[in-house]
Amino acid sequence: MILNKLSEIMGRKRIKMSELARMTGLARSTIFEFYYDKTKVLKLDTLNKICWALECKVEDILEYIPDEK
Repeated sequence: MILNKLSEIMGRKRIKMSELARMTGLARSTIFEFYYDKTKVLKLDTLNKICWALECKVEDILEYIPDEK
């Protein structure tokens, strides 16, 4: 399972979705879908822009948790 921690990071930094969209140049709907973990496909360019804007690493946003067998 991949754990999405974007909302947690944005909450700690007190950044709103509209502000992140402005900082990254991404559509607010793209931020919204990622924030609420509704994204099926995540482009590397999108992830790159978000990491740049939030000054964080990919592993700060996404965490791999092995599925139980």
